[in-house]
Amino acid sequence: MKLYIGNKNYSSWSLRGWLACKQSGLPFEEIVVPLYDDAWAETRQREEFQPSAGKVPVLWDGEAVVWDSLAIIDWLADKTHRDRFWPKDPVACGLARSMAAEMHCGYLALRRELSMNMRARHTDVPVSPEAHQDAMRILTLWAEARARWGRGGPFLFGSFGAADIMFAPVISRFETYGFTLPGFAQAYSDAVMGHEWMAQWTEAALAETWVIDRFER
Repeated sequence: MKLYIGNKNYSSWSLRGWLACKQSGLPFEEIVVPLYDDAWAETRQREEFQPSAGKVPVLWDGEAVVWDSLAIIDWLADKTHRDRFWPKDPVACGLARSMAAEMHCGYLALRRELSMNMRARHTDVPVSPEAHQDAMRILTLWAEARARWGRGGPFLFGSFGAADIMFAPVISRFETYGFTLPGFAQAYSDAVMGHEWMAQWTEAALAETWVIDRFER
C-alpha cells in the first residue's frame, strides 16, 4: 500500500489516514507531498491524485484507490478486522461510528478558526461562540464515551480505535491553542498525544521546515 499525505505539521486529514494505516497493522509506504508550495498546482494534477481531485490523504492498495480519511478507515477495517477499529459491543460501536461521522462532517467553526499547527503554541486566542459550542459538544461526547465504555483503557472506548483516530487532530488543536480541559478530557488527550504513533507523527511534524502562511497566525 502507498499512502499520500500532506505536511505533517498542518494536515489533519492526513494524520487520520496515517493513523488508520498504522492501526491496520499492514505494511505501507508513506509519501509526503508539500501542500500549497510553488509546485502544488502541478503536483495535484499528477495521476495518483486524480481520483481525489488533488486532496490528501490518498491510499493506493494495488489497483484500488481510496481517499477521504473515514473511507480509508472503513477500507482497512474491512481488509483486516473491524474489531481493530470499532468496539465489539454493538451499542458502543453505534456511538463510536456516530461520533466519527460527526467529527468527519461537523465542527466547521472550530476547524475554520483553529487550524492544525503542531509546531505552534498560542494563548488567549479569541474563539467565536460557534467554535466554543463545537468544543463543548466534543467534550460532551467524550464524557459520554468515557463514562459508558472507557473502563477498559485510557481511550474513548477503552482501547485505541477509529473514534480516537478521528479526534486526534482536535486534541492537537486543543494543545496548540491552549484550551483548558476538564480532568477527564485532559487525561484522555494526554493518552492520545502519548500514544507511540502520535509521538512519531509529532516528532516528524516538529522537524518539518515547510511554512504555510495560511495556517500560521
